[in-house]
Amino acid sequence: MFKNKLIRYSTVAMVLAILAYFFVENFTGRTSGDSMDELLATNPQAYVDQIMKKRAEKDELFRDGDDSPIADKAAFHGLHYFKVNPEYRVKANVVPYTGDDRTLKVRYTDGTEDNYERFGMANFTINGQPLKLMILKNEGSLSILFRDETSGKESYGGGRYLDYPLSNLQNNVLTIDFNEAYNPYCAYQESFACPVPPKENTLPVAIFAGEQYEEAMH
Repeated sequence: MFKNKLIRYSTVAMVLAILAYFFVENFTGRTSGDSMDELLATNPQAYVDQIMKKRAEKDELFRDGDDSPIADKAAFHGLHYFKVNPEYRVKANVVPYTGDDRTLKVRYTDGTEDNYERFGMANFTINGQPLKLMILKNEGSLSILFRDETSGKESYGGGRYLDYPLSNLQNNVLTIDFNEAYNPYCAYQESFACPVPPKENTLPVAIFAGEQYEEAMH
């Protein structure tokens, strides 16, 4: 089994590289989160177009990248996604975790474990329903590993991920964009070991946003 600690960082690096590209190309001089919020407020279709361009970039990386989890690249026809929905981009108030048990042993799909830090609880609302997710910190990156009512149906049963640099947290507020939720590498190749979302990160609603899972749709 390939330990996903390295593989997951490759995915994070891939996602952050895509974000950095669009930041430099379109929003130099402003934070990417503020810029996307401004774009969404002034031109919602342009926001959708930006998300679609990021998805196209990821397809290209999965098709041609050396660390791609796609075994049969010749047959790869692109990842599947829910339709971009701006309602799934939310502002979350983050309550810092103050308990003594800050270290959380996160189980991996191969049975191993890795230490993460309980960073804080993200509180937000979707479609009028209050929700919360535990934010974890690992190697300086903020991670949200979650399941929802689409898991094992329209999306990967093992859950999906979101990753943000610590600098995205401003005044205990973090913008969470579920349109960018992605599958771990083990969704595409079982030889990869991926972190399993903690129990408290199972949402009681369906998040119809982000990456889908082809096998779950058939």
